[in-house]
Amino acid sequence: MAGAAEPVTAAVLVIGDEILSGRTKDRNIGYIAEYLTAIGVDVREVRVVPDIEDEIVGAVNALRARYTYVFTTGGIGPTHDDITADSVAKAFGVGIDVDPRARAMLLEYIKPEDLNEARLRMARIPHGADLVENPVSKAPGFWIGNVIVMAGVPTIMQAMLDQVAPKLRTGVRMLSQTVRADAREGDVGGPLGAIAKANPEVSIGSYPFMAEDGRPNTNLVVRGRDPEKLAAAVAQVEAMVAALAPRP
Repeated sequence: MAGAAEPVTAAVLVIGDEILSGRTKDRNIGYIAEYLTAIGVDVREVRVVPDIEDEIVGAVNALRARYTYVFTTGGIGPTHDDITADSVAKAFGVGIDVDPRARAMLLEYIKPEDLNEARLRMARIPHGADLVENPVSKAPGFWIGNVIVMAGVPTIMQAMLDQVAPKLRTGVRMLSQTVRADAREGDVGGPLGAIAKANPEVSIGSYPFMAEDGRPNTNLVVRGRDPEKLAAAVAQVEAMVAALAPRP
């Protein structure tokens, strides 16, 4: 559903002690942010919380009140510390139980005799939630209110995101253009600030890097939704860069 005039916003909530301890390196935040940006959804906040019910409930309620969508990853597996579904149900004040639809999905992947109590936990869905299909291993995520609950395993999360993306309300896509400064960040900071102040409807960022010749350099990235205003700001940035360039 493309083209909403108002920005469509999102938060990403990563759930899991293993992320906070550093044992597992997150591979989902960047993927989700890039994916949503490409379809016109602005990621405004990212949080990481432990496998503690009160922490999850508090984060879900804070974020869902602030943004159009909340995407969670992690904590919907078969073990005792996978408490995301229960916590989201508590945040919404609804019950939770084994969902016949989810159970049927699990049985497409798991033999009936292997569907033990632990695996059946993956079919517990908050009352009133829609299921998010999982074409990889069948255990579904779910969507309740504006909260979309997905797995933490990157391949599964990515497949789930593909399932929900066509159903999202989206805004006008953010456009972006990069200008290489061929200067250090400190050299462009002053004039770049003046350009940013004169162009409030675009955002301008500076990103230092080491160039091929081993010298410090800076990429200047201009972002905006209006092509004409973006082009005007880029022209000013390019003129500033040209003025800073050493004369031959």
